Amino acid sequence: MSPGSGDGGVTRVARTPSQVVEDYLKVIYSHTEWQDEPITPKRLGERLGLAPSSVTETVKRLMAQGLVEHPRYGAIALTAAGEAEALRMVRRHRLVETWLVREYGYGWDEVHDEAEVLEHALSDRMLDLIDARLGHPARDPHGDPIPDAAGAVPATSGLLLAELTRGVSGAVVRISDEDPAVLRELADRGVGLDSSVRAGDLSSGAENAIWVVVAGAE
Repeated sequence: MSPGSGDGGVTRVARTPSQVVEDYLKVIYSHTEWQDEPITPKRLGERLGLAPSSVTETVKRLMAQGLVEHPRYGAIALTAAGEAEALRMVRRHRLVETWLVREYGYGWDEVHDEAEVLEHALSDRMLDLIDARLGHPARDPHGDPIPDAAGAVPATSGLLLAELTRGVSGAVVRISDEDPAVLRELADRGVGLDSSVRAGDLSSGAENAIWVVVAGAE
């Protein structure tokens, strides 16, 4: 994921040490949310837009704080404490994105950068008021689940449209916000959450950004 797109990517603006920690944990969590591939330091650096040396040092700091586990030459995994903090930040980011779309008319391809700033600045009280104002939404504008205040995550499931047999249809449950251009393409075609789409009808970029539920599928 390129920097500055998606809640799994980070906009390159000045960060305090605590914000850097929060961003790392959020990216580690979101990486495996819709797929099983573990995140390596190299992949983490790619998603954060940072040099490997910088990632290595920060991961060591996160290990010392008991927030991640990283066996030598292995993948990075969150500890229970790290996951709790990651969910807190994921909740903030996705609520802010939802708030900006619903209340201020932002496009779903525009909200990431604003949310990256506001998620660190809002008080817990303000965030709870936003949550209540929105009716306690279970998913953000892109279909990603919004954890509740206790850290519980709504159940999600879906299959990547690009992996389905051509001609198979499904209802859209999630659209990756990694590439704003893809989001604009889909908006122009009237494709959004809960839309019915068919494998083979969209561009490769779009089909690799859409998760669907197929009727009758387990």
